[in-house]
Amino acid sequence: MPELPEVEAARRAIQENCLGKKIKKSVVADDSIVIDGVSASDFEAALLGKTIVAAHRKGKNLWLQLDSPPFPSFQFGMAGAIYIKGVAVTKYKRSAVKEDDQWPSKYSKVFVELDGGMEFSFTDKRRFAKVRLLKDPASVPPISELGPDALLEPMTDDELVASLSKKKKVAIKALLLNQSFISGIGNWIADEVLYQARIHPEQPAATLSRECCATLNKCIKEVIEKAVEVGADSSQFPSNWIFHSREKKPGEAFIDGNQIEFITSRGRTTAFVPELQKEIGNHAANKVSKQRKQSTRGKGNRDGNADNNVDEPEADEDNNAEATKGKKGRKPQGQVKKSPAKRKSEESDDEENDNGDDVKEEEEEDNAKNKRSKKETDGKPSKAGKSRKKKVLSNQKSKKKSK
Repeated sequence: MPELPEVEAARRAIQENCLGKKIKKSVVADDSIVIDGVSASDFEAALLGKTIVAAHRKGKNLWLQLDSPPFPSFQFGMAGAIYIKGVAVTKYKRSAVKEDDQWPSKYSKVFVELDGGMEFSFTDKRRFAKVRLLKDPASVPPISELGPDALLEPMTDDELVASLSKKKKVAIKALLLNQSFISGIGNWIADEVLYQARIHPEQPAATLSRECCATLNKCIKEVIEKAVEVGADSSQFPSNWIFHSREKKPGEAFIDGNQIEFITSRGRTTAFVPELQKEIGNHAANKVSKQRKQSTRGKGNRDGNADNNVDEPEADEDNNAEATKGKKGRKPQGQVKKSPAKRKSEESDDEENDNGDDVKEEEEEDNAKNKRSKKETDGKPSKAGKSRKKKVLSNQKSKKKSK
């Protein structure tokens, strides 16, 4: 997908080929999903006769400065791309338009013809991009809400350390993807930077040491500068980049002999190398401890269910409710809903208290489950209980008869 290097490559292509040229013709698609807040006819009229003075970028956003406002602004989304007729501009998988396709492409959203015969087009095959016409693009959202540009406004090590220390509950990859924290880094760059820095993508940002922060900052700079240097042409990316294995199937992706694993982190597919990117510190120990507790509790539930002495498993309640009801004759037990205070405690990165809080929460949860189970059974014997009671009464009658 287009991230900072791809958008920067498009900006440079326009700067090198289109500056100082007047717009003779423009064709804007009648697509209100992509063309945001202005009609196609008004957009076309606003461009006609204007001269392109400069091309600007911040994060993944590009805008053209004309000799007078308003200015066209392009938010690339998942598949936005700039094509200049007769000029090689970096292509990427989701945006690629074939060389022999019609010109302008059927996916074109803004087509511009300049004096001298130069033509360019902004295309979007998937319609997640946004094209706007703005008086001052940098002063209004989304550009005004962006954090410092990862290439043009790099943080110092001290600034990065200070910023990360405030993000106690945020995983480092999620923070890098937050455009209000730092703009221009997307999914593939975040994975690459964290791999090169040997940092686990789910490591809490505030737990990184100063040394780790300095390494991370260095890798952000190196990865982005190298990608920009080669015009975002992925075939020229260094061979030791994890990027080259991102499209491989799980179990078949390796780098330098180490297996790459794919997980979903904060809703995004994440590639990392467990052998080299390990979770560290109290966070890692607490995570292992939680997994063991869950495993032990799960084993206890399975053993207890065999003896009909404990609640049914809590997971997949909606899917298993009917089956549980039919098999056991009992109402399925739901999970205890945690209060905001408990959730805050559980998510907190105050590592010294995490273990105690987890134990306390588990005890409270178990107590609540027992109380709930007692309420449901008081005065309402289960089928199994009724069966046992009938059996006892039957035995008593038999004894009386024998006497």
